[in-house]
Amino acid sequence: TDGVTYTGVEQFKSGSAYLFIANHRDIVMDPAFVNYAVYHAGLPTPRIAIGDNLLQKPFVSDLMRLNKSFIVHRSISGRREKMAAYQLLSAYINHSIRNDCASIWIAQAEGRAKDGDDRTESAILKMFHMSRKDEPFGEVIQSLNLTPVSISYEYDPCDQAKARELYIRATTGSYTKVPGEDDVSIAKGITGYKGRVHVNFAAPITELYEDTKQLAVEMDRQILSGYRLFPVHYLAYAQWKDTDPQLQVPKAAEVFPAEELAKAQEEWQRRLDACPEEHRPFLVLQYATPVRNQYRVKAELPL
Repeated sequence: TDGVTYTGVEQFKSGSAYLFIANHRDIVMDPAFVNYAVYHAGLPTPRIAIGDNLLQKPFVSDLMRLNKSFIVHRSISGRREKMAAYQLLSAYINHSIRNDCASIWIAQAEGRAKDGDDRTESAILKMFHMSRKDEPFGEVIQSLNLTPVSISYEYDPCDQAKARELYIRATTGSYTKVPGEDDVSIAKGITGYKGRVHVNFAAPITELYEDTKQLAVEMDRQILSGYRLFPVHYLAYAQWKDTDPQLQVPKAAEVFPAEELAKAQEEWQRRLDACPEEHRPFLVLQYATPVRNQYRVKAELPL
């Protein structure tokens, strides 16, 4: 990286536990950067939720165990078995926060947002409540110190692979991963160039939300407004064929100094040149979508 910055960690209290729910772009590095920020604030690092689909290779399993990870069973197909797994997961998360005083990190949605469109899945918020159904939803959420986290990468090491997947999905209707594909993404995410990285911690949710849909809207608002937009995002937005006519988005030159912008233009052009022409719209999409989302939040427009 060209440096990691973080904001909002000063609000966390020693002796308290938090349920960090974050946007999800990189399999391993998302929680790693949250750990980095929390550790430098002098607090214990959180326990990390990971999908069982990532445990195909021993080196990945070892890496995850070092990171205080626990398993989210995604490969279960039966409805009853799935409900039992979510019930157990809910009980574990609640116990960790309230009894062990150990923080938790979990992604806002299952799988990475490969198109750059960060949205909170209501089902994940519902899961937090499953083990305490005799209590009102809003009060359960208040007891967990639910904290929205925005993780922003200037450049995504896996952006070409994501563009390829999005292209195949758009043209064929589906995409099937080859064996070991997640392992390659993990390795590339760790070793690839990210530019600058920023992690923003919003204040824990204290308002009483009656249902998951209301809470998901607020989580999205907090995560998207805390996302740091870099020059490349504005450059991609200016090239995007689906720019939002309702929004007044400034040009990159109006936001960033010339030297910083020139460096970004060079790197962005290099990425475009390395991307097959038919995949390029999906590369642009990944970097442009956060701009649209943040400016819709600023304009108080629905996403």
